[in-house]
This record gives sequence, structure tokens and C-alpha cells, in this order.
Amino acid sequence: MNMNAARIINVKEPLEIQSLETPKPRGSQVLIKVESAGVCHSDIHLWDGGYEGPAGSFMKTTDRGVKYPLTPGHEVAGVVESMGEEVEGFVKNEKVLVFPWIGEGLCPACRVGEENLCDKPRSLGVYNDGGYAEYVLVPSYKYLAKINDMDTDICAPLSCSALTAYGAIKTAKLNPNDNVVIVGAGGLGLMGIQLAKAISGARIISLDVNDEKLKVAKQSGADITINSAKEDPIKAIMELTGNLGADAVIDFVNATKSVETDMQILRRRARVVLVGLFGGSLQLNLVTMPTRAYKIMGSYTGSMTDMIELISLARRDIIKPMISNRFKLNQATEALTMLKEGKIIGRGIINP
Repeated sequence: MNMNAARIINVKEPLEIQSLETPKPRGSQVLIKVESAGVCHSDIHLWDGGYEGPAGSFMKTTDRGVKYPLTPGHEVAGVVESMGEEVEGFVKNEKVLVFPWIGEGLCPACRVGEENLCDKPRSLGVYNDGGYAEYVLVPSYKYLAKINDMDTDICAPLSCSALTAYGAIKTAKLNPNDNVVIVGAGGLGLMGIQLAKAISGARIISLDVNDEKLKVAKQSGADITINSAKEDPIKAIMELTGNLGADAVIDFVNATKSVETDMQILRRRARVVLVGLFGGSLQLNLVTMPTRAYKIMGSYTGSMTDMIELISLARRDIIKPMISNRFKLNQATEALTMLKEGKIIGRGIINP
């Protein structure tokens, strides 16, 4: 039996629909029939073949261990098609969300349940074939979460977009009386706003260059929106915080220009959480690091436990991933192009 997959054969070239042999699950493996695969910014980096590094350098994905041809797609929801002989607790046609941030299980991060930060990652759709396909092979049933009767389109982004936002919000350790600046109002930023609203009670300031996105940010729960292309964000934020600065900044863009702004709006003891993979470099004023005692932290996706918590939040409509565009498998290149050009507000989904 064969299946279709949209694959990156060569970087920067249109994805090709290939007919591949459908994998047969053995042991604890599970074959999932893909119903929804989210289209994520990190898929664009895989397609481009890398990231922007310091001083205009280019960091290749192959240097990080990515191999081509590759079937991308790490936000995957679908139904159980078939199972290896050791699988327990799941039945055929059961609806599931896949946790894609798979580790080798032996490093210190894996041992404490932070497989997303494994030293030798085996993530689906990054290091192994993912969900831009009719079927995906998941290495163990322990990476599946039951979603019962929930919509797979709504659930797919919970495994990366929402998970990454949730991890960042947790890392920022927000308090109800904090002013938090959330930089970027794309799929990730909007989810970050919803989550900050739901679990922290902090005052949320949303920063973007697109009025359309800021309008949605306001609807998602931002208290204040600032278009940094039209007004000076530093001046605006200092005025909003009585010239003290923000208690936390969560940057879902993480480009040279956005982080240079972040560093100028910090209150003493502020937390800066860098999340986006846009890239670039930053010059630090080293004296202000001790005198202002702020912390700069990175946050990358989240754990299986976090994902299960998110399913609970989504089930009760406390968060609502915004699905704005739907594509067929043969429109994968179009989906990535639209996202790259900033034409998708919310999340795009491929329905194979």
C-alpha cells in the first residue's frame, strides 16, 4: 500500500508530491492517518535550508542534523490507523494529537520529561518524516494524546504553536500585577496573548507592525496594542509603565531589530523570553545586565505534560486556536509561500 507525501527534495524548490510505501508499525509504533497538519514558520526554515545567523551569516539546517528529502509537518492530528503488537490503551480510528518533540530518552532533559530539549532530538517533521502526508509513523504510543470528539484542525496547532506560546508564558513567570509586552501578533503571538490572559492576569501590551493583526490581538485579549511601524514603541511603553519599563517581554519574532527594542523597555528585574527563530544578533550593554538585574532566556516548544494541559484548555474553550486557511496536500508549497509572505493571520492547516 502506498501513500502520498509532500516533500522537500531540494531546499527553496517547490515541494514534490511523492508516492511512498506506507510504513508498517512494529512494537510500540503507531501509524496515524493524518487529518490535519499545521503549517508552521519553522517549516519555512526547513524549506529555506536554514536560519539567519550573526552578522549576515547563514546557519544551515543540515549542520543541525536535518536530512533531505524530508516530509515536513510537526503539528499533526488524526486517527489511529494501525498499531504494533506492544501498543496498549488505543484502538483503531481513535482521534489523537501527536507530540512531535521526540528525544532519544537517555539524556538529562529526557529523564526529567523535557524531551523537547533533548541533546539528540528525533522530532517528527524535522529530523524524521512528518505530517505533510496521508500517514505518519509515530515511534511510540506514549507520544499520542487522546482528543475524543475535538476538531483535529483546532487540535493540530496545540502541539507546536500553542505549546511554544505556553512554554514561553510559563518561562516568563508572569504575575497578575505585571506589564508584559508580547512582540509579534502572528499565530504564536495571538496564542501567547490568549494564554497570558487565561493563566496570568497580567496587563498585556501587544506589539506588531500590522494593524490587521493588532485588531485580532485586541480580540484575543490584549489590553493595549502598539503598531511599532507607526509610533515609537519605546516611548509608548515607557509612558504606559510610568517610565519604569515592562516586567516581562516575550518576543515571538526574535530578530535583531525587535530584540534591540526589547532591551530598551525593561524594568529592573525584568524577564526577556526569546522564542521566534527569525535570527540575527544583538549587542549587549554589559553594565546594565548586573545593575538592572534582568534575565534573558530562551524557550523552545514545551513538554508532553504541557500539551496535555493545552488540550484541556482548548476542550473548555479557554483558548481557541484561530484557523484561518485550509489547504490540500498538493497546495503545500502555496501554504508555505503564503505564510512566508505574511498572508496568513492565525494558522494554516493542510488536510491530506
